Amino acid sequence: MVGHISPRGNAWLWLMILLMGVPVAMNAQYADEEYRMEVGARLGGTAYMGDANYNNPFKEMGLSAGLVARYNFNPRMSLKCDIAWGEIAGDTRTATTQFPEGQQVSFERNIYDVGVQLEYNFWPYGNGMSYRESRLFTPYLMGGLGLTIAPEPAEDVTAAHFSLGAGVKYKFAPRWNVGVEFAVRFTGTDKLDVTSLDGLMLEDPFQVKGGMMKNKDSYTMIGVTVTYDIWARCDNCNRD
Repeated sequence: MVGHISPRGNAWLWLMILLMGVPVAMNAQYADEEYRMEVGARLGGTAYMGDANYNNPFKEMGLSAGLVARYNFNPRMSLKCDIAWGEIAGDTRTATTQFPEGQQVSFERNIYDVGVQLEYNFWPYGNGMSYRESRLFTPYLMGGLGLTIAPEPAEDVTAAHFSLGAGVKYKFAPRWNVGVEFAVRFTGTDKLDVTSLDGLMLEDPFQVKGGMMKNKDSYTMIGVTVTYDIWARCDNCNRD
């Protein structure tokens, strides 16, 4: 015996089918849509490397936070700009190096980081469009230039830096991206660890003069980034 469905039941059935189809249609629309830019924020840590810490990129790690903007040239190449704040610290008592006259010193300070980096994705990154074989997940490499600013306590320090790093990113929703990145900022100064004018001076404590990037301070930045896609590409234009 076949059950009878009333006109009201038919109406509810069609309404349910329609509502179930809306998310599918929305996802299909977003999957075909590309965006030129991403904007978002990053939260993570910062660690100093210099005379008090030569080889541990995670030692004395402090908090860092920042804003991120990324311009996507195509699914493989992006230009990223970021502004970040971080805390760095060091302590010669935990270093393996012996300093002149057995002196010891510790420090901590805030730094501000402004940079531009070029990113290269291992796989085409996007909404999974078949004509490009885009993927929702990709590892990437990055490199770029920037400026490091470290205000007092001892003296204001401003130096250019060169950045190298790697990361992974994942599009967890049609216009949302999450990523993890690790990068090293190689600065042109040896004064990031000078926060006092008394006692042991970590600005070239062994009097070994260096040039360019040699014998200079650096710092690492690791963080989780969440960005949102903006500025849709023109559907009627030729896609890059």
